[in-house]
Amino acid sequence: MALEAGQRVMLAADTPLTESAEVSGVVVGVLSLAAGTAGTVEQVVGHQDESDDVREYERLKSLLDAFGVEMPTESRKRLEEKVAALEPAWTAFQERAPRVSVRVRFDNGFILDGADGDVFVPA
Repeated sequence: MALEAGQRVMLAADTPLTESAEVSGVVVGVLSLAAGTAGTVEQVVGHQDESDDVREYERLKSLLDAFGVEMPTESRKRLEEKVAALEPAWTAFQERAPRVSVRVRFDNGFILDGADGDVFVPA
């Protein structure tokens, strides 16, 4: 689901916000938001998890596309081999869905920031 700012959402599952809290060595409890807690998306941030190989592929492919025709044959051939070697990383990167994190203000006043967008469903 593509999330947008202003959209109403609910938590799809119980979401613990803390590990067990202790006071003077006694476990007090865990703070969680229950599945179905409704709120409004305030911010959506897309993340591109590019590896070094993906960035190198983009750089070399751009170089090859821009200047490959003008390059000496051997240099172009070496560059084409490097691009071909990095192509599996590029293909895998393109097949992955981009990761999205959101900031949601819940109706109960809590704000959850940096949460994975996959834990929410439309309200």
